[in-house]
Amino acid sequence: MNYTYLLINLAVIFFPLVLSFDKKVHFFSKWKFIFPAILITGVVFLIWDMLFTKLNVWSFNPDYLIGINLMGLPLEEMLFFLTVPYACVFIYECLNAYFPKNHLQKYSLAVSNLFLGLCVAMLFFGYSKWYTFINFGFLLLVLGYVEYVNVKFRFMYKFYRAYFVSLIPFYIVNGFLTAIPVVMYNNKENLGFRVGTIPFEDHFYLMGLLLMNVFLYEVFKAKANRSVV
Repeated sequence: MNYTYLLINLAVIFFPLVLSFDKKVHFFSKWKFIFPAILITGVVFLIWDMLFTKLNVWSFNPDYLIGINLMGLPLEEMLFFLTVPYACVFIYECLNAYFPKNHLQKYSLAVSNLFLGLCVAMLFFGYSKWYTFINFGFLLLVLGYVEYVNVKFRFMYKFYRAYFVSLIPFYIVNGFLTAIPVVMYNNKENLGFRVGTIPFEDHFYLMGLLLMNVFLYEVFKAKANRSVV
């Protein structure tokens, strides 16, 4: 079915978009912060995506695509960088609104250090594999910057909660994409370890994608609050 990837994109964003008008979360009022964050992050990940497609790190099954390609990528793949970040930041804001108490605050730095250590280890063991090297290298840079350079505001304890919750829809959506498969991976360019049909690296690809979006989202919100004051 050549609408499969498109329908998956629509399913990902449907409920977050409809529920954006929830009175407690009021997410639609924050679109002026989220969409610039998605745009900037999307440019970075689209360049990454185009490079990996050319290097045959991954490819797309034409049987499940509508056939519209832009800059060498399926339209559905480009929409992925809109629908998934929107849905994940919506989860982030919902959790912050409905569950303001967050016990991860005391442990977020320790969790970050564990992930930073994992990134270093994966770079050591997977330096010869494109997906492993770029994926964990990117996460190392972004996470290190957010945790140790960005000291103006702290949000990682909120981020980790949203990330762990986002793994639930991640397993559903990415499970479909990799099981059908819509997206096909060259195992020579990754560690070859999978959770079900999902490459191990994909978990941290999601983390890097979500972290960059949330960081920029929080930056734009902070700048708007300072200008009001």
